[in-house]
Parts: sequence; structure tokens; C-alpha cells
Amino acid sequence: MQQSDKMDDIDRAILNRLQSDFPINVRPFLAIANDQTLHYLGLTEADVIQRVKRLKANGIIRRIGGNFVPEKIGFTSTLCAANVPKDRIDFFAQVVNDYPGVTHNYQRDNTYNIWFTFIAPSTKEIELKLKEISKQTGINDIMNLPAIKVFKVKAHFSL
Repeated sequence: MQQSDKMDDIDRAILNRLQSDFPINVRPFLAIANDQTLHYLGLTEADVIQRVKRLKANGIIRRIGGNFVPEKIGFTSTLCAANVPKDRIDFFAQVVNDYPGVTHNYQRDNTYNIWFTFIAPSTKEIELKLKEISKQTGINDIMNLPAIKVFKVKAHFSL
């Protein structure tokens, strides 16, 4: 197994499988190792686990977890956009990332340069949390753009 921080073709094959077709089974990493489309790689369960751990430690994998439709479990979601001075972006992003309902947080080249999604049990709770974020960061220009109709596109990045 490669010990480098760089990804190789085997890492890419594993990531392609993980991101859209994670096996729901008692030993998912064994299922990946035994996957017929990856069988030619000759991986063992331990190889897959080692590689996934390394990819996570190197920040390539952020997390492995389920995605849920918020409305189907009684929650609501919103997209937020904030106008953050360049010298405060890292601080603002860290504060936002500390909230459990934040699922994505990214920077854009725009007046509203920080965008994040927020999921919570109610719109009122999201509004309260956004006020907290504003108070903690001193950033008052945060737009709350609640989802009215969701058009979900499967995002799969072929590596």
C-alpha cells in the first residue's frame, strides 16, 4: 500500500464507490474489497480500511454518513449567504461550522462570499441560530434563503 499523501488510481476507485454506492451491510469495506468492478485491484478489507483512514486523515474524505431529506424527517432547510470581509472569512467559517445543522459551507467569488446550508427542526430555530452567528461574528449581512421547492441533482464526481 502506498504511504504517500497523494491519491493513486486505487484511492480514486474507492472514492468513486464510496460517494454514491456505499454498501449498507455489516462489513461495508469488505463488500467494497469484494466488489466485482474493483476485484481486479486485489484489495482486502484491511487495505480498504487503511486507505479510507489515510484519505480521512489527509482531509480528502470529510465524513462518511447518510444524507436525509430534511422535510421527510420533520426538519426544514435553508441556504444562507453572507457578506464577510476577506480578513474574517476563516473566523466566520469556523463559527458557522460549529453548528451541527450546517451541512455545507463554501466560499464564492461574489459580494456574498460565504454560502452554507442549515438544517433544523424549524424555521424559527434557524432564524435564532443565524442571529447567534451574527452576534458571535459581528457579520450582520447574512441572507436566509429557505428552500421552497427542492430540485435535487445527484452530485457524483468521477475520479
